[in-house]
Amino acid sequence: MPMSLVFEAIQTEGLAEISYLIGDDEEGIAAVFDPRADVEVYLDLARAKNVAITHIFETHIHADLVSGARELRGRIESAKIYVSHEGGARYGFENEKVGDGDKFTLGAVVITARHTPGHTPEHISYLLADTEHPEIPWGVLSGDSLFVNSAGRPDLLGEKETGKLAAQQFHTLTDFYMKLPDSVIIYPAHGSGSPCGAEIGDRLNSTIGYERPLNPFLQFKDVESFTRFAVSTAPPIPKYYPRMKKVNAEGPKVLGGLPRVAGLPPKAFKKAIDEKAGILIDTRLMLSFGAAHIPGALNIGGSPMLSIWAGSLLDPEQPILLVMENDDDLDEIVRLFIRTGFTKFAGYLVGGMKAWDNAGYPFAQVAQMSVHDVKNAGRELQILDVRSNREWKGGNIPGARHIFLSELWKRFGELDKSKPTAVYCASGYRASIAASILKGEGFADVRNVPGSWHAWKEAGYPVDRNAAQEKAA
Repeated sequence: MPMSLVFEAIQTEGLAEISYLIGDDEEGIAAVFDPRADVEVYLDLARAKNVAITHIFETHIHADLVSGARELRGRIESAKIYVSHEGGARYGFENEKVGDGDKFTLGAVVITARHTPGHTPEHISYLLADTEHPEIPWGVLSGDSLFVNSAGRPDLLGEKETGKLAAQQFHTLTDFYMKLPDSVIIYPAHGSGSPCGAEIGDRLNSTIGYERPLNPFLQFKDVESFTRFAVSTAPPIPKYYPRMKKVNAEGPKVLGGLPRVAGLPPKAFKKAIDEKAGILIDTRLMLSFGAAHIPGALNIGGSPMLSIWAGSLLDPEQPILLVMENDDDLDEIVRLFIRTGFTKFAGYLVGGMKAWDNAGYPFAQVAQMSVHDVKNAGRELQILDVRSNREWKGGNIPGARHIFLSELWKRFGELDKSKPTAVYCASGYRASIAASILKGEGFADVRNVPGSWHAWKEAGYPVDRNAAQEKAA
């Protein structure tokens, strides 16, 4: 059988992160770029491709997820971690220095590091070329510097650094990327939905030639106009990003596998709740949660979005008490938690809510309210929109009040607890989280709106664009 280049893109849904396994199956070696925390996917893939992982590369110090570099290194003692020491970067773990111009050969592939600051000071991109023609790259692992239809945001290190980083990003795009041949394929570290860039395109990769005339970040001729655009278009910064930066620079703890989570029967689970052994998280989807849940539970549905919202709302030092749809979901739910740094678990409810109900313990409910009922409810209903500022500015349900979900815990006092409250987002996922927060804060009559904004627009109901123009408080 002919031997060939090994090139695999690994998507992490929810976080919209893309990592890569690249190697040569004739020599049986490969490198992983920007691995996530649950590293089994890389080990399984390497085994399937008949290669050994010898190199682990990071493009930069990540803010959006826990790096899996140390975890992967912990499983493969012979592998080494390669990180950028450009821009004054410092690390709290053993690593190999990478600087601008450094070259690595993996069989038929030559990998050249290029310093591409802007998203972060230390950011490195990796040019890919054949060993026979090392001077002609065919691809670039662009990390968080250049995306499909977008570019890495320059504002994650605070206002004092934003101007400097934006200028670096402008020069990275114009002086490095735009000087590459049109044929070079761009392999970014994020896809659509990641908060690391504004409105990243749906495709997983692109080419320099395609992005050159169409990517809005590549159309500026000066730093000032680029900076204004980059800052004004950036999505909200998730609250866990600064914590991730610190964790990844110091070096995440090596777990050696998924954390073990004890199964607790209803009586023991109730005792753990009563003793405040952890925060109670119900990972069932909104309709199941609304029908019956343990009083005080926070509903963060077990979709890939759990990683982001756990990171944004929870304290990683506080153990988690889990309620799931099925006990068999445990490993997948734990994977979603560890991706943003949650490794402490106080136990899960064996048998789920059915076991809780059969034990005769109390349960609470969140009413589900259709967009039609919201439309007909009149002024007696308090309507809360928990979408982002960008979504809010695109239009809202008439009469709605806007509080972004990640700010709700500190701003719920702005709402009237005595009024029935309907909560909506884009489709209902975030609204159910918000409804569970309000329920836990003593709002007696809270209702979730399944379908939310999507359903409202599909129904053809009026859209308020006047309130949308006002600056959110």
